[in-house]
Amino acid sequence: MLHYGASMPAPPNHRKTARFGVFELDLAAGEVRKSGRKIRLQEQPFQVLASLIERAGEVVSREELRQTLWPSDTFVDFDHSLNTAINKVREALGDSATSPHYIETLARRGYRFISPVETGAPSNANSTPAPAPEGAASPVKLHPELEIPIPRRGVTRGLFALIQFMYLCFYLVALFRLHAIQNIADAFLPPWGATTLAGVVMVTAGTGIPLRCYLMSAVGFDYQRLGEKFRRIFPLLLALDQLWAVAPFLLLQKIGLGAAFAASAALLYLPFSERTLIQMAYLNSRRN
Repeated sequence: MLHYGASMPAPPNHRKTARFGVFELDLAAGEVRKSGRKIRLQEQPFQVLASLIERAGEVVSREELRQTLWPSDTFVDFDHSLNTAINKVREALGDSATSPHYIETLARRGYRFISPVETGAPSNANSTPAPAPEGAASPVKLHPELEIPIPRRGVTRGLFALIQFMYLCFYLVALFRLHAIQNIADAFLPPWGATTLAGVVMVTAGTGIPLRCYLMSAVGFDYQRLGEKFRRIFPLLLALDQLWAVAPFLLLQKIGLGAAFAASAALLYLPFSERTLIQMAYLNSRRN
């Protein structure tokens, strides 16, 4: 059984860590690391996290946490202190109470740590790893949801940003050449239809430009809650992208039916690839 000890560290030969997602909790040192980098977490929030991880998958009541963290002779506003500690843990993990990935709130019952946890000896960035046996394949860390090897975050974030830039270019070109689009639409649509199409282009491009700018800046600055935000706006993004997926057919006379169909099919897939890229880059933003 794991035991936390921010104030009373265990002897070095008994040190253990708990690993979940991209995080590692060093129970003896009282530290939480994300991808090897230490993140700030005060003692009480650390103890709350360690207590929940100790019983991962089980419901830990608020009363049990009170008995663990505050002795019976301690006078404290328990509800406020515990709520503050839970919020600090969620903030450190980039978690959310409304869609939890790590700490689930059960109304009137308590909390439950819902992410898979691995325990073992603490990692040491300065130590030299033991060489693998000859011919043995190096272990590959798999994504907990997609069950694929986790790529470098820089690659996934870069690809996501390129997709946003591509759509931003689509919108700007369409607006700058709106008259040409209306002329093309006049060839196969009645006058009211061509005008309606031009209006749809203006409205959707006007909506898409700030949306793409937000996503580009969020991924550029590595906003840790982007995964959660992206899930919320995904229905809007999906509807917007599906509308723009028919844009290649406006160039039917120049590129032909086959090329227009292929381009449209690729654009139909893009919003789902965006969602996958976000899932790979922001593992810790799925649920509360």
